[in-house]
Amino acid sequence: MKKLRRLFSCIVILGVMFALAACGRNVEAQPGTAYEIYYVNNDETKIISRQYFTESVDAEDLFAELTGQLQTKPEKMEYQAPLAEEFSITGHVLDSGLLTVDFDEKYRELWGIREILIRAAIVRTLVQIPDVERITFTVAGEALADSNGVAVGIMTADTFIENAGNEINAYEKVDLHLYFANETGDLLVEENQRNVVYNSNIALEKLVVEKLIEGPKATGSYPTINPATKIVSVTVKDGICYVNLDESFQNQPYNVSSDVTIYSITNSLVELSNVNKVQISINGKTDVSYRENVSLNNVFERNLDLLSTVQTKQ
Repeated sequence: MKKLRRLFSCIVILGVMFALAACGRNVEAQPGTAYEIYYVNNDETKIISRQYFTESVDAEDLFAELTGQLQTKPEKMEYQAPLAEEFSITGHVLDSGLLTVDFDEKYRELWGIREILIRAAIVRTLVQIPDVERITFTVAGEALADSNGVAVGIMTADTFIENAGNEINAYEKVDLHLYFANETGDLLVEENQRNVVYNSNIALEKLVVEKLIEGPKATGSYPTINPATKIVSVTVKDGICYVNLDESFQNQPYNVSSDVTIYSITNSLVELSNVNKVQISINGKTDVSYRENVSLNNVFERNLDLLSTVQTKQ
């Protein structure tokens, strides 16, 4: 009986060993070369990669296979395939390490962070092809341009890494409470911009000023700052936000009072928890007046007397 028990134990042990060996074989490296396929998360704040194995080695075969993966909906529902959109690839050329990918006109409908993330996912995926060193996009044969009309140009994987080494994934969402002008330009109206996607490496104070220069989104709100204005710097110390703008700030193309412009900036910034007051300078100078009637040699505080009771339509 003891012999039978020992025999049974040996069989069990051998069975476990064979099972473990089989499991070990299952987790061994898959055949072929591993590539990272990049997707966009559903919140559209970052790109995420998943490994894909292929035995293809020819550059054309790899292009077809990797773009096919970029078109395929990933298993995880929280990811989006970057090429599973309305736009399509119409052609590509690989010459001396430069891969030019042409898209149809539908690509132009992409904008903002969404376009950047989709472009990053495509570039990060395709630049892994051994013969590809650089990538450029064209739309209907024309060089892709950004929202300012500037050509995007040649891209590599490093194009989507910030100067401090932070990935493009460093994006967050925030709700902003901004103040713009009413229709007559003599009062302020509040505009709530929700789920604003921004690079978390940018200070919120600078983001607020950028959005003010960019102008309102809501019906009933009107711009207060010359859109040609450039930000020199925005810093905060001891609760005071120091906003340094270039000379274009002095030129006002809109029918807006000087006070409305000044308090559009002030009231918007004071909405941030770390800002209590605002000082505005032009090219670092505060001993000047804004449009000759508001001295900048002052520290401005929130002014609710200029606030209109009219609600904007978001």
